[in-house]
Amino acid sequence: MTASATAMTPNTTDVTPGTTGDILLTGTTGFVGMELLARYLQRSERDVVTLVRASSHEGARSRVDAVLDNLFGDAAEEYRPRVRALAADMTAPGLGLTDSERAEVAERVTKIVHSAASVSFTLPLEEARAINREGTRRMLELAELARANGGLECYAHISTAFVAGDHPGSFAECDHNVGQTFHNSYEQSKFEAEELIRSHDGLPYTILRPSIVVGDRNNGWTSAFNVLYWPLRAFARGLFTAVPAIPSAPVDVVSIDYVADAAYQLCETSCGNGATYHLTAGEHASTIAELAGLASRYFRRPVPRVVPPAEFATMTLGAAERKALEAGSEYFPYFCMEGSFDDRETRKRLEPEGITTAPLRDYVDRLLDFATRARWGKRPIARADAFAADAYPLPLRAAS
Repeated sequence: MTASATAMTPNTTDVTPGTTGDILLTGTTGFVGMELLARYLQRSERDVVTLVRASSHEGARSRVDAVLDNLFGDAAEEYRPRVRALAADMTAPGLGLTDSERAEVAERVTKIVHSAASVSFTLPLEEARAINREGTRRMLELAELARANGGLECYAHISTAFVAGDHPGSFAECDHNVGQTFHNSYEQSKFEAEELIRSHDGLPYTILRPSIVVGDRNNGWTSAFNVLYWPLRAFARGLFTAVPAIPSAPVDVVSIDYVADAAYQLCETSCGNGATYHLTAGEHASTIAELAGLASRYFRRPVPRVVPPAEFATMTLGAAERKALEAGSEYFPYFCMEGSFDDRETRKRLEPEGITTAPLRDYVDRLLDFATRARWGKRPIARADAFAADAYPLPLRAAS
């Protein structure tokens, strides 16, 4: 069975009516940001200004051109004139832009979508804050400048559902500070960035909170093999006889196509309303036990025991198994979660538009097909190639 071009390629003909003014995107060299860039170029008539980490504007242009080639292949030439790349630094005063550049951007854009961030779980807290919190502070300064010019419709911020930290039970879209503590500097710095946004009275903002983001559910394409891909790869290699996790712990996973489609729709239709939306699996969340079973069945490996962490600590492990577990220890908290994410407001907004999430079990084979072809990121496959008609038979091996 092969996926058709229509099924695998995002809509390139439906242009959102009434979209005026340029949009400022950050993070366009990252996984979520590049998918948002693709949607704005294909589905709207907006020109795009993007801030890119580089030592010069020429270097920024080169990085963005590489992203466009990855996204569109030969069709990239159609979109290059609509994208302006500026070298910037989220940790520098004024974002590293000159006063005239900041003024020009503020006059030019009517919408800002900030997705640039460090997604490392292991950075020291002050380093994570410098990027995620202070970078947001500088983006808000630019947003306020644009608002003072009278042209800012919306500041949209890509946060994370894991600002919930260790909060047990359901975490609602309207929840923020509920007394939680955090598993790592990423969660805490993103939580603090949200605090900054909420403190800006009168700013037309919207906060978007994805959970664990994996590849495209249609063809498996991803540029980021982290978080969930770590245990999946370990299962593929048969490294574990047991894993430290709670079998019934929810694993909230969403595909990148859902996240990008949802973010684009909300940014274009519901942005600036001061709301927070959970781009999460919600009621479709998987569990650790199900994940272990799906991966083991795909790779035809014995299903490892899923052992609560306290019991796991008393087990005797081989050197190779312990080394593999230590390499992925930063991800363990996400396999012992006690909380869940309420996404009812998001579903209310998106389901009438046909934008829905799906259980991981429905597309995990496609993720694993792609991951094995790409050798877990060691042999990168361009998005344009992954979306080409009949490029890859799906699925390679169906779970039964």
